[in-house]
Amino acid sequence: MVRNLQTGRKLRPVDLARPHGLSTQAVRNYEDAGILPAADRTDHGYRIYTPVHAGALRAFLALVPGHGHGTATAIMQAVNRGAADEGLLLIDESHAQLLDDRRTLQAVERALGDLAPPSSRPGHRAPGPPRSGRRYIGPLAQELGIRPATLRKWEDAGLVRPRRDPVTGYRVYDDDDVRDARLVHQLRRGGHLLEQIAPLLAQVREAGGVEPLEGALRAWHGRLSDRGRAMLAGAAQLDAYLRRLREEA
Repeated sequence: MVRNLQTGRKLRPVDLARPHGLSTQAVRNYEDAGILPAADRTDHGYRIYTPVHAGALRAFLALVPGHGHGTATAIMQAVNRGAADEGLLLIDESHAQLLDDRRTLQAVERALGDLAPPSSRPGHRAPGPPRSGRRYIGPLAQELGIRPATLRKWEDAGLVRPRRDPVTGYRVYDDDDVRDARLVHQLRRGGHLLEQIAPLLAQVREAGGVEPLEGALRAWHGRLSDRGRAMLAGAAQLDAYLRRLREEA
């Protein structure tokens, strides 16, 4: 555990707070939470901070954008109690989650690409007449290479919503239903769970189809890139803090 950091110049809570636009109470709260190492006190009970505390605060604030407040807190708590490897494991888990999110985005893009109109695909030459989306469960299942029971399972999960023929009672899949079924099929092949697919389908339906989602996908790319860069910035500040702790030790 990091204790009794007496080297370097002495800093007041306001000296730590002001550069980051924080209140002095926030700095004290961070210390109480273990985000900052415990500060020494004057004879009158006032906290005495050092550049080490300033480095801890910089590291924490840099970690938050990439890892979230909870994980950043856990990382700093682990480091400050002398368990740096536990903190590094948390960082590894965040990177693994980011990688999984990137792969999910790639799977979504592939699935949506498969659903794009033929005329918009590279190498397309002569568009044929559009095929009607009106299908019954058997032919649609055969087209997708799945069992009719699978389509019924997706329907039970709310992922596909065919109407019923008023005369026969058979399920009838229109163009939007076929699109949804194809999208579910592609994402299931990519290993995604039904509950993970539901939010995407909701976006497709809200957008009115696949094409309007291009902007959403670009925004998703941007968020993942921002998160990756934030992780790099946080790692740099945490490394600086760890090096300072070694020097103090």
